[in-house]
Amino acid sequence: MAVDVKHKLSSAALCTLTIAALCFAAHAENASAPIAEPREAKKAFGAIKVPPALPPQAIGRYDLGCVAGAQKIAMNGDGWQAMRLSRNRYWGHPALISYIETLARDVKRLDGLPGILVGDMAQPIGGPLLGGHASHQSGIDVDLWYNLMPARTLSAEDREKFAATNYVDQTTLTVDPARWTDAQTKLVKRAASYPEVSRIFVHPAIKKALCDSAGSDRVWLQKIRPWYKHDDHLHVRLSCPAGSNGCVSQPAIKADDGCGEELDAWFRKLRAPRPKPPKPPKPQPKPKPMLVTDLPGECQALLDLAEAEKPTASGAR
Repeated sequence: MAVDVKHKLSSAALCTLTIAALCFAAHAENASAPIAEPREAKKAFGAIKVPPALPPQAIGRYDLGCVAGAQKIAMNGDGWQAMRLSRNRYWGHPALISYIETLARDVKRLDGLPGILVGDMAQPIGGPLLGGHASHQSGIDVDLWYNLMPARTLSAEDREKFAATNYVDQTTLTVDPARWTDAQTKLVKRAASYPEVSRIFVHPAIKKALCDSAGSDRVWLQKIRPWYKHDDHLHVRLSCPAGSNGCVSQPAIKADDGCGEELDAWFRKLRAPRPKPPKPPKPQPKPKPMLVTDLPGECQALLDLAEAEKPTASGAR
């Protein structure tokens, strides 16, 4: 018997059932159904344009999860403009939307900055992205450009073509002093100042610059984590929001400023000579794509609903 996933999930939205309980019911009822062909997760989740109306839930891990009840951030707001609109990655858990709005207001009001440029968040129901990130799946990640918001409202074309500035000299592995200013430091420090922030990823050279300029106020540096790339944007990840019982938190960060041996190890890694490839190079096996069935069952049920509610050619749902 076919499962009326739309009816079941809509009922869950109106009742106190969790998506996890609903997913269990859907799987139990569908146990005798023919096994579907495996589907590549990023293509299936990337095809969803609008999320179903459900209570907000961050589900699974940041790199193996999804988000129910995602909200879309406004393209323009008090202290922010959203970039790369064509990607449809401007969705997030309401906690993430609230964080961005608060940060944008605070950098203007408290730090005297013009505002922020908002990059990738999540897709309408999260899940693996078609390209560019392994994370950003559960609706609690956002990329913020180091470029500050311009005074004018950017056009749709500007938002696609305007390039994010690289703030790191890749030869010396230091920040470019002609570009990195106190304004960028204020932005990162303010972004880390909220209790809901779990960690912020930046290039190791940027972490080093922040360590060197922090002075005696160093508690916030604990959240600033060095990671590859991140030379033109900071990547903010929130802790699992309240009520998202299916959200998987990352391990706690070590309680120090991260400016010592841990950071030194990053520079040793980045400066180490790259091994020469063998001649001829060995052919590498193609990595297996992530499948829909690799994700939590709640995410599979959410995808089923989103596909059932997908707008038709006439626009009806």
